[in-house]
Amino acid sequence: MTLDRRAFAAGLTALPLLSAAPMALAAMPGSRPGSFLLGADITWIPQDEADGAQFFANGRRQDILAILGDAGFNAIKIRVFVNPENGYSERRKTDPWAGLAQTVAMAKRIKAAGMHLTISFHYSDTWADPQKQGKPAAWKDMPFDALVKAVGDHTGQVLGALVKAGAKPDMVVIGNEITFGMLWPDGRVPLPVPTGNPATDAVHLNVPDAGGFDKLARLLSAGLDASREAVPGVKTSLHNHLGRHWTIVSHWMDSLLARGVRFDATGFSCYQQAAEGDWANTFARFGERYRDHGFYVAEYSSRKRYVNDLVFDAPGQRGWGTFIWEPTRHQEAIFDQDGKNAGEGPRPNLLSQGVNAAEAPGAVIAGAPAPHPEKINNGGRYDANAFMELYRQMARDYGLRPA
Repeated sequence: MTLDRRAFAAGLTALPLLSAAPMALAAMPGSRPGSFLLGADITWIPQDEADGAQFFANGRRQDILAILGDAGFNAIKIRVFVNPENGYSERRKTDPWAGLAQTVAMAKRIKAAGMHLTISFHYSDTWADPQKQGKPAAWKDMPFDALVKAVGDHTGQVLGALVKAGAKPDMVVIGNEITFGMLWPDGRVPLPVPTGNPATDAVHLNVPDAGGFDKLARLLSAGLDASREAVPGVKTSLHNHLGRHWTIVSHWMDSLLARGVRFDATGFSCYQQAAEGDWANTFARFGERYRDHGFYVAEYSSRKRYVNDLVFDAPGQRGWGTFIWEPTRHQEAIFDQDGKNAGEGPRPNLLSQGVNAAEAPGAVIAGAPAPHPEKINNGGRYDANAFMELYRQMARDYGLRPA
């Protein structure tokens, strides 16, 4: 039965089933290597649990991984920093959140739950994103060749520790939202801040390459090579935050591939579009242009069914899956607290309705919604909400569990 893509636009409505399990395809370069990844990034969970967070489904307290698994999630992504006690985890200096020890412990939980594990490297002591890609304090004065070596050494150290602990990752992401490069200023690339106007953005791409892509390619290759050495056969990926912007995506991909950067898939952030159909356009054209690469959605929140269907239905099974970002307390959360959604609420779908920093870094637009302040303490009771049934239905429709 054909799925009406408009059926879920107004909310949680009944949806017809897709055909059963996906048709088996011969192994094709770029096609997904296994089951569709119905995933979540839940790196905040150990921190929230330390604050007293408890998770419930149908009134019964359970481990969050059990709740997610029962709803059809089969993949988890967690981020890791270099020395997070210097920034990301400054309020917890010993055994810092998202440091090596915490990453190993959480990875062991994920693998024990039978889930696919993705490790996302932030090559920084704090958040690395489109607006900032700061060097770790220990690396800030390194000459460039030493910086390249540090990327490889850190990557190998983290992955080696995971393998030793019996928590071998299935996929590695080298850098977080590195559309404009990483480890600035060395690895910064000359791409513009998008304005939301495709015609203007296309003109802005005529910026001379100042050598940033040459250095970024060396940094990325160091992390990618170390990943393959530490975990033979691991799938490798990069992360571009502008899933809506094909012009920038293709320029970025072409620039890296021309410099010999070897990776298996590209992850996109998909929070907002400039115009309806932007994500679909990027996914379709990506599959046509980069036939030996897969793609997945590394971050999203709202429009859950729409985003997942776009990736699942991509021709040639080049759409590997999705990871909803921090679904216990970000944007349109899949848990409630005190009878209301645990997130700050869904963001507008189109940039014309307001810009947030995740999609248009650095843009200053009158009337744009202010960022929601992050809570200091995230303890309390979290109850799985109606979105869990949506994921359960998607898992059935995608052949991840019995119909």
